[in-house]
Formats: sequence, C-alpha cells, structure tokens
Amino acid sequence: MQIVILTAGRGTRMKSLTDNVPKNMLLIKDRPILAYKVDALPAEIDEVIFVIGYLGEQIRNYFGDFYGGKKISYVVQEKLNGSGGAVHLVKDLVNADFLVMNGDDLYLKKDVEKMLKNDLALLGLEIDASDKFGVIKFNETGNLEEIIERGTVVDRALANIGLYKLNKKFFEYPLVPIGNAEFGLPQTLVLMAKDYPVKVEKASDWFPIGDPEQLEKAQEIIEKFI
Repeated sequence: MQIVILTAGRGTRMKSLTDNVPKNMLLIKDRPILAYKVDALPAEIDEVIFVIGYLGEQIRNYFGDFYGGKKISYVVQEKLNGSGGAVHLVKDLVNADFLVMNGDDLYLKKDVEKMLKNDLALLGLEIDASDKFGVIKFNETGNLEEIIERGTVVDRALANIGLYKLNKKFFEYPLVPIGNAEFGLPQTLVLMAKDYPVKVEKASDWFPIGDPEQLEKAQEIIEKFI
C-alpha cells in the first residue's frame, strides 16, 4: 500500500517560523512533524510519496529514498493548484489503491488502519460549532453524499480532516475547481461518489498544526499520536 503526503505549501500562518524551513519540517520535541507522521504509519504502508514544493529539498534530504522500512518517493508541485492538483501529479506513481494525507496534521494509527479496510473512504471528526472546516454529509448507509464548504456550523457536525483512501479510478474524473486557480480533492471525490460508494469513517482523534499556537500545543500532546 502507498500513501501520498501533501507537503508542498509554505504555511503562511506560521509567519516567520517558515522563513527557512517548510511547515511540515518544524520541530516537535526536536523531531520534524513529518518524522512522527511517517513513523506512526501502519506496517501495511510500504511506500510514502511526498508531494513537495516550498523548500522541499529539506524533506528530501531528511528522508532520502528509504526511511523506517519504507520506500520514499517525491514529486514536485511547482504550481500550488490545490489538493486535487497535487494528487494528479502522482497518477503514474501509484499502483492501485492508495491513501492521501495532509502533511501538517496528526492522525492516530488506528484511524489510518481503519481507512485501509475500505475501497474508497474519507475520514471525519465530530466537532462542535465552527466555521473552520468543510462538513461531510453522508447517507443512511454511511457513504459520502456532499461536502459543505466552510461556513457556520451551529451544532455538532463531521469535519473533513484531510485523510482519504482512493484508487486509480479517481483520475478518470475531472478535477473540481475551487477558487480561482485551485482544484479540490474532496470536491472531486464527491463527484466520484455518484458512481462508487465512498465510506465515511469517523476519527477517534486528530490534531491540526497550522499556526504557532497549535505547534506549541503539539509539544504537549504528541505522545497520543505515536
């Protein structure tokens, strides 16, 4: 099994912390965020494909071609055209089924293992009122119907947290544009869900690292994710 980890962005909300280092390589207790993520992957995953961009050579230099018993490959996202655009860059590198994961979030190994059991899936986390996340809508069989873009959530909802199980049929669908120059992976997956069932799995926990305050908090809670 292969996993694609999206690491191309700079992380502007990190401010000066990413002047000389990509966000995903910022340190938690003297180790890069990405090192924790790769070390926590299930044994079934034997290849990691990093989609790199801003200061991506630092990621390449750290992980090399082989790390922690897993093959490491790289593709460069020169134009930051969204998560959909990033995934299309690996079209010729993935063999069959594969996972896609945000590079700056922490996931539990048991939730990743849960995703591996599905043909197509995405992971959500139950949240209270928020305007920070896209919200997953699913039917009575637990399959994806729609993703509502960021807006005010007035009660509990299932937030899309950026972990997907895909297969090569994904590349048969036109990428769905979001904004002026980006294409969305989850929006394209909704299109695919009209033809194939996409299971919505619920996460036990998740922690995003998008700003200095979250990076500081990660120093305290990292043991939960290793």
